[in-house]
Amino acid sequence: MAARTKARKRALDLLFEAEARGVNVGDLLAERLDAPVTEAPLNPYTATLVEGVVAHWRDINELLNTYSQGWPVERMPAVDRAILRIGAYEVLYSDEVPDKVAIAEAVALAKDLSTDESPKFVNGLLARLLQVKPTLA
Repeated sequence: MAARTKARKRALDLLFEAEARGVNVGDLLAERLDAPVTEAPLNPYTATLVEGVVAHWRDINELLNTYSQGWPVERMPAVDRAILRIGAYEVLYSDEVPDKVAIAEAVALAKDLSTDESPKFVNGLLARLLQVKPTLA
């Protein structure tokens, strides 16, 4: 598994864990950076993703709500919410990877970790965000 793919998975784990535990994801990230719970420390790209999602949290959620066509963020499975937040951050706010790679990586996470319908939903919603990206400046 490529380093960035692993970093995305770890970012997903942090976002999911923070929501499940009802803690601030930024605080959880800081805690894990100070005292890792795994043998390997967090990849710097994991921190970049989580920090980016946190920095754009409100805008990302608003855009996901706007373009998800009848599926408010609160109704989405928690795993899908985390995947979509990471994907939206990479597509809309990051220049680290090409947009299509970010979408493909998000779809792969959905295939591995969510429902049978999730990959298509994640792909469609992130593709829509990519389509409207030029109008969001």
